[in-house]
Amino acid sequence: MNDVSTWAILLWVVLPYAALAIFIVGHIWRWKYDQFGWTSRSTQLQERKMLKWGAPLFHYATFAAIGGHVLGILIPARWVSGIGISEHFYHWFAAIAGNIAAVLVIIGVVVLAARRMFVARVRSATTGVDYLALILLLIIILTGIVPTVVNLFDAYDYRQTVSLWFRGLFSLNPDVSVMTTAPFIYQLHAASAWLIWAVWPFTRLVHAWSYPLWYLWRPYVVFRSRRAKAPSEPGTGGRKWRRIGVPY
Repeated sequence: MNDVSTWAILLWVVLPYAALAIFIVGHIWRWKYDQFGWTSRSTQLQERKMLKWGAPLFHYATFAAIGGHVLGILIPARWVSGIGISEHFYHWFAAIAGNIAAVLVIIGVVVLAARRMFVARVRSATTGVDYLALILLLIIILTGIVPTVVNLFDAYDYRQTVSLWFRGLFSLNPDVSVMTTAPFIYQLHAASAWLIWAVWPFTRLVHAWSYPLWYLWRPYVVFRSRRAKAPSEPGTGGRKWRRIGVPY
């Protein structure tokens, strides 16, 4: 086995399965031994203005990007064409929607990164693993944006290469050869994604699994206001002055 094939197997077989194993075992370990640390460690009290704009942009745009990945990678191209969506329409829709999501993700992550680096009180609450997760996120975002923009002019059909390899991971038969022929930026994007899956359980990203879904079916909380009332004068209310030594 030559060096190239060895590296290919390490990157496109060993790394994905190792990342998934660490992702699952790491979350179990974190939940068992560090439930008090299972939090986003919110810094809203330290700074609110930038967080108010950056967090919604980043989260909603990320959800849109994930939805695009599900459509483009997990769903086979023949299924998409089978419901009447042409390749031309899919290409332009994916490019336009992807670029909109990319712009919003960039704005959101720049605001959040600037907040974390330049606001002293937020920076003091940031750990080394938080910076590692932020760097990996930036790499994933940038390497995902560039192909999206380029595909407007020079389409590369990743559904015939990257998608086949990715779906092959779930059938325990990944086709390594298609990834070795993919453009480098796609390889970097995929490798960075697996790395962030590996570090996920040890970062504040675990708060993604703590969404309060039970709020959907819990009873309503009824709030009642009480009319402001001036306090009674001593001796005129329910509690009156009593003589010392007289039993209540």
